[in-house]
Amino acid sequence: MRNRTRSALTLMKREEGAATAEYAIATMAAVGFAGLLVVIMRSDEVRGILTDLVQRALAFSG
Repeated sequence: MRNRTRSALTLMKREEGAATAEYAIATMAAVGFAGLLVVIMRSDEVRGILTDLVQRALAFSG
C-alpha cells in the first residue's frame, strides 16, 4: 500500500508544471494567431473587402 502511495505522489510531483506549460503553449498559439490576423487585416485587399461588406450591411439596413 505504501508503495502505491509513493508512486502516486511521485507521479503527481512530475506533472506539477504540466498545466502551466499547457497554458503557455495555448497563449503562444493565440498570440501567433493574433499576429497572423494583424498581417492579414493590414492588406489593402482585405481592408477593401471588409469596408465593402460594412457599407453593404449599412445600406441594406437603412
